[in-house]
Amino acid sequence: MSSLLLIYTGGTIGMMEEPTTGSLIPFDFKQLQDNVPELKRFNCHIDVVSFDEPIDSSDVNLMHWQKIADMITVNYDHYDGFVVLHGTDTMAYSASAISFMLENLSKPVIFTGSQLPIGKLRTDGKENLITSIEIAVASDDNGPIVQEVCIYFESQLFRGNRTHKYNTENFDAFESANFPALAEVGIHIFYNHDQLLRPNGPFTIRKNFDTNVTYLKMFPGITLQWSMAFCRYPV
Repeated sequence: MSSLLLIYTGGTIGMMEEPTTGSLIPFDFKQLQDNVPELKRFNCHIDVVSFDEPIDSSDVNLMHWQKIADMITVNYDHYDGFVVLHGTDTMAYSASAISFMLENLSKPVIFTGSQLPIGKLRTDGKENLITSIEIAVASDDNGPIVQEVCIYFESQLFRGNRTHKYNTENFDAFESANFPALAEVGIHIFYNHDQLLRPNGPFTIRKNFDTNVTYLKMFPGITLQWSMAFCRYPV
């Protein structure tokens, strides 16, 4: 039997509507299988860990990335795959950061979330969660099919550091504009095997960030004075 660790950080997917007030409250993931009974059909042992306080994805910072990386590293030898539930607004940033922190992965780390809370009738959260788990435990004769950090959302699996959120209204909220999807999900899951990463060394975690880095977006008509001011050089 495969084993999987589900890491809940916060976000819309982990919210349910409070019956009396109608307000959204954090979902109790200790009762995950009671609320998502489809998970019982997996031949997979699922453990759940959560942040002590669920975070709004707009509040994500370096410490949260380090915490996610630590959770995965500490449990790396005990599970076959990892699914991280995360808010959609900064999911691409987190998946990209974790992909560079966890070098030479030989196991899948799948980020997912939802546009509607998992307690809503039309939620996209259940399908995203179920398929993310299926991908995270999928294997063939060579081991796990996916061995990198990815985002799964609305029938597509993307490389974590080649993805961005482009839509706030539709369920297909993410895209990888300059890189193909790693898997397309319909009746079957079709993996783009030629594009999947494979480790070329031992698994390593890197947790140090240089925060003195930004980027200057070039555009037609940009002036030297504007560029120098941006870089804090005297004009």
